[in-house]
Amino acid sequence: MGRLPSAPRSTERERLVKAVRVPARQAAGLLQSLVRWFDSWAADERDESRDPREIDWVRVVPFLLLHLSCALVFVVGWSWTAVAIALGYYLVRMFAITAFYHRYFSHRTFSTSRPLQFLFALLGSTAVQRGPIWWASHHRAHHKHADAEGDVHSPSRDGFWWSHVGWILCRGNFRPRLDLVRDLTRFPELRFLDRFDVIVPLLSIPALYGLGELLAALGFATHGFQILVWGFCVSTVVTYHITFSINSIAHRFGSRVYDTQDESRNNWLLSLVTLGEGWHNNHHRYQASVRQGFRWWQVDVSYYLLRTMAALGLVWKLTPVPARVVAEGKRR
Repeated sequence: MGRLPSAPRSTERERLVKAVRVPARQAAGLLQSLVRWFDSWAADERDESRDPREIDWVRVVPFLLLHLSCALVFVVGWSWTAVAIALGYYLVRMFAITAFYHRYFSHRTFSTSRPLQFLFALLGSTAVQRGPIWWASHHRAHHKHADAEGDVHSPSRDGFWWSHVGWILCRGNFRPRLDLVRDLTRFPELRFLDRFDVIVPLLSIPALYGLGELLAALGFATHGFQILVWGFCVSTVVTYHITFSINSIAHRFGSRVYDTQDESRNNWLLSLVTLGEGWHNNHHRYQASVRQGFRWWQVDVSYYLLRTMAALGLVWKLTPVPARVVAEGKRR
């Protein structure tokens, strides 16, 4: 009997190459994701070939761990000092997000100096919500397509949880939309904060631990790990979800004073915890205004603080709400 013909060597070689290529490609993809923990502007070829709504799980790991770390409060305990630090850090970062990431970087509703611009970009970066360029670019895209095709976080189109947090974790929204923020990319210091957006949060970890140890040395009933858990972990997670609630809750629940082409709503409770951002229907009616509480009884803490800063000469050219827009709301 004749022997069966053996497979051509070229076919065997192709199988071997394929067997090596697949894990090598997977390893390269993992390495790219790890690199982007530190350099968020690093290119990733998978962004061009995969579903933009696919979750980038490697990048998401720190986000999940941060939430889980809040359970450490049962290990480190609590103290009034730790709670006060967490609350104070929350308020400082919320003001940096609402007044500067949102009203200044995203909408340019007032002017300030370059040093103060950098200072509040730095403070905003401690909230671990990416850099000012990324934040502003996606927010401008939201206003361009609010609750319509192209809006990255519309609860009416994509569901509550996608609008609340899913869109942040997906691969398609990882990069900043640089074409929408050319006025910001001309500042190298902002580009640095945005590209290496993990540096400031990482530096804040030993800083908070050191603060806790210093307070303990001064006689306060706390310690480094307690301040770290309450000041960084708990405070950051709370800041996350209160900020995210404007995209989800404020497009679902509340009153509509203005008949805008989106689903934005005014929510007085959100306005209190976000320092004024809850007057979201007002904001969508006239986003160029530095003030979002258009009426005297609509509490807008960020606006009050910006007015105080203006009185001190730190900010200027605060864009007001036009009288016609206020009158329109009164009529409705």
